[in-house]
Amino acid sequence: QGLLSRVRVWNYLFEEVLPKEEAGTIQGASDLLSHYIGEAYFFRALSYYVALVKYGDFPIVEEVLPDQSDVLVEHSKRAPRNEVARFILKDLDEAISRLKDHGFQMNQRINKQTALLLKSRVALFEATFEKYHQGTGRVPGDANWPGAKMDYNSGKSFDIPGEIDFFLTQAMDAASADQATLTDNSHVMNPVYGQVYGWNPYFEMFSTPDASGINEVLLWKQYNKGLSISHCVPIRLQVGDRTGMTRALVNTFLMKNGLPIYAAGSGYHGDVTVSQEKKDRDERLQLFVWGEEDVQRSDTKDPAIADTGVVVHMENFRIISDAEQNRDITGYRPRKAYTYDYDQNRNDELLGSNGCVIFRATEAYLNYMEACYEKNGSLDGKAQGYWKAIRRRAGVDEDFSKTIGATNLGNENDLAVYSGDQLVDPTLYNIRRERRCEFNGEGMRWDDLIRWRAWDQLLTKPYIIEGVNFWDAAYLKYTKTVDGVEVSAVVADGTTEANVSRKEDSKYLRPLRRTSINNQLYDGLTWRKAFYLSPIGLQDMQLAATNPEDINTTVMYQNPYWPMAPGKALE
Repeated sequence: QGLLSRVRVWNYLFEEVLPKEEAGTIQGASDLLSHYIGEAYFFRALSYYVALVKYGDFPIVEEVLPDQSDVLVEHSKRAPRNEVARFILKDLDEAISRLKDHGFQMNQRINKQTALLLKSRVALFEATFEKYHQGTGRVPGDANWPGAKMDYNSGKSFDIPGEIDFFLTQAMDAASADQATLTDNSHVMNPVYGQVYGWNPYFEMFSTPDASGINEVLLWKQYNKGLSISHCVPIRLQVGDRTGMTRALVNTFLMKNGLPIYAAGSGYHGDVTVSQEKKDRDERLQLFVWGEEDVQRSDTKDPAIADTGVVVHMENFRIISDAEQNRDITGYRPRKAYTYDYDQNRNDELLGSNGCVIFRATEAYLNYMEACYEKNGSLDGKAQGYWKAIRRRAGVDEDFSKTIGATNLGNENDLAVYSGDQLVDPTLYNIRRERRCEFNGEGMRWDDLIRWRAWDQLLTKPYIIEGVNFWDAAYLKYTKTVDGVEVSAVVADGTTEANVSRKEDSKYLRPLRRTSINNQLYDGLTWRKAFYLSPIGLQDMQLAATNPEDINTTVMYQNPYWPMAPGKALE
């Protein structure tokens, strides 16, 4: 209902504006009018993309509907997901034809390159979803696809291999368009005393208040404390925010020489501390995950350093903390989007005004690489060039073939080594690895694991989340004073008072296993086949029934593995 309400807004705009545009009756610059209509096509496409990811098959509505039951029921018929995806691409093509280029309105409004990037994202998502979910009932044409039982789908045939190839081609074409260049990495991992900006453009791309001059950033959101539009991200990243990266993510990052940490001759330094673990690793790990030796405060306006003339280092995490909201759940605290500007992180108020990067050109590089390999089984010259550029920026040896040759999928604690119950090949996995490392902390991972059908491993094997190496040395840092005596603050007895997991369980912190009491996650995260798509609400199906008294007359259908009645078990 909510998604269709948003679609209705854009449909209303089109019905009101397009005839006037054609008649030339709207005053003002025609190029700006065309651009703003292009934005509307972009946002309708984006609304449908959200629906596609969430529900798969979805009604396609291109007009403002009257409040009449029979009309609404008729337009509630779900289109197969490949038709929905093609509709989204059609809207994006219209947007692309109208939008102004990168740079328009300081990249705070939609531009042509942003629409091209979204087009590549949509096409890649649909291609890989259809490829890896075939036979599950989630893909049109499957023997158990629920849409087949609807009369309005009778007579339709589905060439899914042809559809996959079409979407992969679309993804490559859109991703290879004239995209922006990557921001430089100075390979400096920390500022010195008195430095706030100017020490590493790559880090500062996520921490600057003004991203308008950064070529890689295609679209961003500006914040302004003076207008009461701000956030608390910097201080939350400084003090901890009851969150954290996982050990599995950290282990995914390569050494700077291009070898996985387990490979012979990698030079891996171990994990007794996070700073030790980061040493000589991919600089995205070094820059965007805190280590004990990282600089935490460098701004001379900060009273903590103003009188000393030296920076303040991270030193300790807050795995155990009296302030639960400041605790480091895993011990791997994110650093991306942190700013060293004291005016933005001096307390826990809404002081942050560093911009939020929404779309950036690196995704086009990664989309092209993945689509090229999925389509052709090999990487063309452009894909190879993109991959080398990404690794070069990350401070990693550009020779990705060295990484592929040294990859042992059995040693990779990453759900993305699988699609369904099948191991992917090392080249494809390393393309997926690159994506994971580049977009850590940017909200891309969930959709990737969905389209790759990578969650299937949790159907039979619960997944235990792990954090830092706690029991070799880190536990010694946590003490408290009782009756004038310094004692350990660690409680690891499995009771509800426990603040960490047991040493006998693992030397690595297991944040969901502090106690088994009233803890449904103690044995690990699990998955159901139904979870790849959200259910259609039973009330929605009732409203879309030709006979409101009988839900079985609905023109909608439930997504695979979800029940048609309340109280029924999921598959």
